[in-house]
Amino acid sequence: MTDRSAGKWILPQPENIIRDEDFLPIPRMARVVPFGYLVDPEDSGVLLPIPRELRALEKAKDYLKQYSYREVANWLTKQTGREISHMGLKKRVESEQSNKRRAATLRSWAERYKKAIDKAEELEKRRLGARASSEESRTDSEH
Repeated sequence: MTDRSAGKWILPQPENIIRDEDFLPIPRMARVVPFGYLVDPEDSGVLLPIPRELRALEKAKDYLKQYSYREVANWLTKQTGREISHMGLKKRVESEQSNKRRAATLRSWAERYKKAIDKAEELEKRRLGARASSEESRTDSEH
């Protein structure tokens, strides 16, 4: 009988794994400390991440596709030992979605404005009788 061992098998690692270094301290914006953070003992204006809670929160967001906020909030409380209500979870998830949409909108506006500025500068340089800007004329006169 021949040995048909495939050797050592290593499972592929998940691509979306979250490392502890991925979580950064954030400024404290309100009286209530959000789930997944704690107040920095040295500076009460800074919130330190709790990686275990934040990883569980990411997993909880996936569970929300199948289960209710109430069920997921109960699961999250059992997993982390930190209380979170179903409404607290809902507010947290909705505010994150809103912030992502707002950031995407601002990025697209910034890109449009950059294109418009570049186009305006190009047109300004090509127009008849265009003069050099004050900075360009200063550097030209110094040489």
